Order: sequence, then structure tokens, then C-alpha cells
Amino acid sequence: MSALADAGVRGLSPILSGADYGEIYLEASIGTSIRLEDSKIEDIATGSEQGMGLRYLRRRGRAIETLQGSSQALGAVAAADLRRGLLGSKEPSGGVAPQPLSLYRHPARLDPAQVPLERKVALLKTIDRALRQEFEHIRQVTLSYAERRRDIEILNNEGMHRREERIALVFSVSVVAEKDGVLQTGHEVIGAIKGYELLSDQDPFSAARLAARRALRKLEAPKAQAGEMPVVISSAAGGTFIHEAIGHSLEVDHVQEGSSPAYSGRLGQTVAPENITVIDDPTLPSYRGSFKFDDEGVEAAPTAVVKNGVLVDYLYDRVTSMREGRRSNGHGRRESFHCRPIPRMSNLYIAPGQDDPEDILRNLKSGLLVTRMGGGQVNTATGEFVFEVDEGYWVEDGTVRHMVRDANLLGVGPEILRSIDRVGWDIGWGIGTCGKDGQGVPVSDGQPTIRIPRILIGGRHA
Repeated sequence: MSALADAGVRGLSPILSGADYGEIYLEASIGTSIRLEDSKIEDIATGSEQGMGLRYLRRRGRAIETLQGSSQALGAVAAADLRRGLLGSKEPSGGVAPQPLSLYRHPARLDPAQVPLERKVALLKTIDRALRQEFEHIRQVTLSYAERRRDIEILNNEGMHRREERIALVFSVSVVAEKDGVLQTGHEVIGAIKGYELLSDQDPFSAARLAARRALRKLEAPKAQAGEMPVVISSAAGGTFIHEAIGHSLEVDHVQEGSSPAYSGRLGQTVAPENITVIDDPTLPSYRGSFKFDDEGVEAAPTAVVKNGVLVDYLYDRVTSMREGRRSNGHGRRESFHCRPIPRMSNLYIAPGQDDPEDILRNLKSGLLVTRMGGGQVNTATGEFVFEVDEGYWVEDGTVRHMVRDANLLGVGPEILRSIDRVGWDIGWGIGTCGKDGQGVPVSDGQPTIRIPRILIGGRHA
């Protein structure tokens, strides 16, 4: 990685002096993806990329002046002098002695790059055949496998020099079932910061069968009834609800820009019931959203944003923290060296509560049990959201009666959060790639079983 910097640092540096902060961000990545559809390998792609991003920040009151460029623009900016100041002298710019390189490698028992491509292709083909042989009414199976190794190195004018190596793996399956002209889908995904051992730790065959059964059960399920009603969201559903309903609104750039009015200026105020604590924790071992330090070199640590119902913090990067004269809490993330870092979630979750999840369900007189969430959208300015229910069941007198399909949850995030009245002691997780400002970063989200006394369900009208 250091050779990458040496190759790219050519040019003059007229602007390092006077900068409040300067950094070099180096990245090298390599990955392979395979997609099978209609029992055929439709795509195999292997690619690598390396480059450098350079950034200067100057404080102008509350405004932060930023100069940033990727490797293609380095000839016009200050990479050479910044690197010389960081590593080539005893006292870099800012008067801080350079620190020794801090290197962290996330554990991976089996490097996927050492596994033959033929073995990965054969796995997808075997799963496809198994699904088609075991289940009727399967119209389409789409299987995807992706691996990526990402090495990043960060140097700044505070003397910091850190490097992190991550290997990540994702397997996903989508099944379409058809009967009597009705189409339904089932999805499952597994992924983590792990090597190829992930596919032994979490069985891809089981995930594929689960997706197929879900699609087939929905073929026989009636459409969900529309209207306001109580809803229990199981821990098995993962944390899509908390990610979308509140997570984005607590990324502090939204607060500072005025596009998160429900949480702007409300530190220290009650925003949720006392049994709600929300934490973003990038230190969870091997979780998809985890990192040792963020993409600005700030050491990762758990950040409680809501504690016992009280708003106690936001998610910051360096720019947003400079605006408020505080330290970043390590949530500056970027998709690649081409992009600027912005405040992002990592592994966001509602902490487990005190209620028995089975009691929560038993006390549901009539309403919807959600056991898997689908996609969702949220307007951070208004808090309005809509989530698809990928798997849900109608419940009467605490007993699950039957599956329903085509249900959506609609509401306003801050209002729904305040209404939660039961929080289970369990917790479940989901994974995904979170999009914001044109950038995608890997995340995990989690929650216990919760009860929402009243929420609008989109479905059929009686």
C-alpha cells in the first residue's frame, strides 16, 4: 500500500500550510462476483482497483472549506508535501510526531481467493438443482456470490498512520414461485466480514430452501387487510425498521442541514419510551458493517444515540464534528477512494429489553406479526416511511392464524418510535448495503421483538 502512495505523490503543495486537517486515503481492492439465473451462469466478474484520495479541511466559522481529489487529480494538489510532512520528517505539519503504522487484519480462516472459481460455480449450480428438484411451482431461481478484499491505509497531519484489511463475503438467493397465474418471491441473504468459512458457518442450502418455502407459502396466502392495527415485529425480521425509521435521521449531517427536524436540537430530550436504547456499534466481530477504524482513521467504538428513551448523541464524521467543535465519534465512511466520507451507520440496533418475546405475541389480540422485512424508504425531513413486509402472519388471540401477503407498513418514524410499548429480550440481525448521496456501504441492523400498538397497514380493503 505504501508503494501506491509513492507512485502517486508527484506535484506541488501550495495549500497544506494553513489547513486545519489534511489526509491521504489509500485503497486497494479486489473482488469476484458470480450470478446464476435460469440455471445458467449469467455473469462472472473479477476486478481490482487501487487509488488515492487527498483531502484538506479549513475551518471558516461554522463553514468547513474542503479540497478533495482522487488519484487522477493528485498532480494538481498537495500529496507530495503532505506525505513528506507525515513520514519524511520528525515533526509533520501540525507539530505532531508521526506514529508507527497501526495494522489490523479482520480474521478470515480461509481466504476466498484461494478457493477455485470452479468450486464456487459448482456450489451455485448444486443449490439451483436442489431447489428445482425439492419444490414444485419454482419458476425462477437467482443466486449471487460475491467476495471482496479491501485494504485501506490512512495518513494525516496529526501524525496518524493506520491500515486495515477486510475480507467480506455475501451469498444471496431470490426465488420466484408461480401457481395459477400468481407470482410470489422469497429472498434470503447471508454475509459477513469473513473468509470462505462463512459458507460453512451459515449454510447457503438452508438459506435457499427458506427463500423457496417463503415464496411458495405466499402463493396460498390471502392479501393482508388494510387499516390501522397493532403490529409485532419479530427479532427474526432484523433491524430494517430501526435503520430506516430513525437511523438516517441521526446521521448528523441531516441534523445540521435542517433535514431532520424531529431530532434537531433535541439532545438530552426524551424521544422514545424508557425501554428503548439505540446503539451503533462498528466493533461487533465479523458483522457486515464492522470496522476497526472509520474511513477517516478514527478508532471505532460503540455509540449510543438513544439511551433509555433519551437522545444522547448523533453519528459524526470529521467535517460535521469540526462544525460543532467536538471530536468525531468514528462514523465517517466512504464507498471508495473516489468518494468523500460522510456520516453513516455501521451496525445499528435496538438493545434487548425485559419482555418475553412469547408473551408479546400471546398478548396480541388481533394484528400482524412481521417475521421478515422487505425493502423500505424514508423521508428524513418528515420521518415518513414505507416498508414492505416480506413475511407476515395474521394473529388472533395470541395465535398465528395464517400467512398474509402484499403488506406494507406506513408511518412517521419518530411517532412510531415513541409508541413502542413492549421490547423483547431477544435480538435478530439483517444485513444490507445502505445507499446515501450516491454511495453504498455495507451495514447490519438489529432489533429485539417489539410491539407497536397502532400502525397503518397497506393491503387490501375489506
